[in-house]
Amino acid sequence: MLKAEINIILKRTVADPQGLTVKHALESLGYKNLADVRMGKLVIIKLNLKDKKRAEREIKQMCNKLLANPIIEDYHFKIKKE
Repeated sequence: MLKAEINIILKRTVADPQGLTVKHALESLGYKNLADVRMGKLVIIKLNLKDKKRAEREIKQMCNKLLANPIIEDYHFKIKKE
């Protein structure tokens, strides 16, 4: 069994209102050395596969078809044995 950890985040050219809100909240708590805050999402998928190459292909397809919006989001993932 393999496990994929997929990180999805807005592209740098896309405004991140949630990240900006979190940045302001952290600053109000006294954290003044923040240059930027970007928010994203983590998706963990367990695959009943042993072939890592096949898992990579399937995860890329899942990201491109459903999990990430390629117009406004970037993603990267790691696959490891479970």
